[in-house]
Amino acid sequence: MKKYLVLFLLWVTYSTIQAQSVTWSDNIACIFYTNCTKCHNPNGVGPFSLLNYSDAVSQSGSIKASTQSKHMPPWPANKDYRSFAHERLLSQEEIDLIANWVDNGTPEGIPSHAPTIPVYSSSEEITSPDIKVQIPTYTVSGVGDIYRCFVLNPGLSADAFITGIEMIPGNRSIVHHILLFADTSNIPSSLDAADPNPGYLSFGGTGSSTSTLIGGWVPGSAAYFYPSGMGSYLPAGVKLIAQIHYPQGSAGQIDSSHINLKLTSSSFTRNVVMGAALNHSLPSIQDGPLVIPANQVKTFHFIYRSPSVDVTVLSVAPHMHLVGVSVKAYAVAPSGDTIPLIDIPKWDFHWQGSYLFRKPLRLPANSTVYGIATYDNTTANPNNPSSPPRLVTAGEATTDEMMLIYFGALAYFPGDDNIIIDTTLVKQTYNDCQYKTGVSMLVPSEMISIYPNPVNELLTITCDVLFTSAKLYNSIGELVWTNANPLNSTEFQVQTTDLFNGHYFLVLSDGNQSISKKIVILH
Repeated sequence: MKKYLVLFLLWVTYSTIQAQSVTWSDNIACIFYTNCTKCHNPNGVGPFSLLNYSDAVSQSGSIKASTQSKHMPPWPANKDYRSFAHERLLSQEEIDLIANWVDNGTPEGIPSHAPTIPVYSSSEEITSPDIKVQIPTYTVSGVGDIYRCFVLNPGLSADAFITGIEMIPGNRSIVHHILLFADTSNIPSSLDAADPNPGYLSFGGTGSSTSTLIGGWVPGSAAYFYPSGMGSYLPAGVKLIAQIHYPQGSAGQIDSSHINLKLTSSSFTRNVVMGAALNHSLPSIQDGPLVIPANQVKTFHFIYRSPSVDVTVLSVAPHMHLVGVSVKAYAVAPSGDTIPLIDIPKWDFHWQGSYLFRKPLRLPANSTVYGIATYDNTTANPNNPSSPPRLVTAGEATTDEMMLIYFGALAYFPGDDNIIIDTTLVKQTYNDCQYKTGVSMLVPSEMISIYPNPVNELLTITCDVLFTSAKLYNSIGELVWTNANPLNSTEFQVQTTDLFNGHYFLVLSDGNQSISKKIVILH
């Protein structure tokens, strides 16, 4: 009997050590290859590579700090307010695994267990574009962050609609983001002609009030294709303006980014308009003008009354400068229902972008859209471009401010809100690699029974030991259910009717030990 007891204790000890030993090969490589290395590779915009173990170890301290603060991966939108397509988010489980790995000396584990290192090439999704426009070869000059606009002529002799768009950085190590505008005026061309170098400097926009935003690229972006029968209208003779952000340290490097477009001339195409329905001009701004005195924090409110027809909304894209610190938008339907649109509690100008809804939103006729933006023009704002702070007003310059919230929208057609943009609730890992949970398992998994799994309405859990706490997390680490009172039975149930289809983690604990079990909800 003693022999079997000793063997059991050894097995428990071994299982505990194995579960708690987070390694590069078994845990961290998969997380990095899924979430980080699209930017952090030798040719990426990230300041260092994370493709192999030695890369990761050399940056482990900053990696832990930036993931704990959720500064990386960059996703400023509040996921608890509105979930968007193709989110770049780490779950709390992934964040904890990284911290565990760093705190325990960054062990490598068994090298052969690590996933194959990804290869990042310049392969393009739109291989046969109807139009390809390319910026002139440009050698970055100047210090600090450079925002340069390049005027591109697609040569359209007839009206057309963009149905697919792909932006290809010519030098991924220095192209931080690209914003693409359309303009029918001569202002951008005049600004370009006045600058002796290719393109012209322009921080906030293109320098033309008639420019309209039609797309953008940030690291990790893929080609974007409009839903069938939809597109972005380009009139004959239009010019495209690509504003490219080259970050500090890019001076002397060369770029020649290009853009691939798929077009249609079909008159049956529905035009998607990218317009700043909420903005810092009248009648939208309610407590304007947009003026932020030195050493003050000010909040402004904005309103837009939607037309008397239902509207389909595909995307939302806020825009402010460096004094802006937060921005939020929501709509209220005539019924009184509130429709969350976007919330960015910590605005970061360097990580602005366009957010696609997982499924197009139907905005009822005569809804009211509200915006709230806060600006911090004090020394407490580390991004304040003026030291000491000075009066800030609306304008295009680096030291000016803006408040624009663009919406990609069109008139509603029955069925628009059933279009699937991204309904994935479970993150697709790189090359289907797996990582262990890292949760301490002193209790053998066989001592817990969970059924049915997949579950439709009611999940039953039976245990050979008494747990006091049960928590259910979704695939991005959000707590979606927990027991209201301490568990007093070795059998309990969880109602799953109101939860979305997808993968979840049930974590059971008695205060000293815990175990994680994977659950699939399928209605």
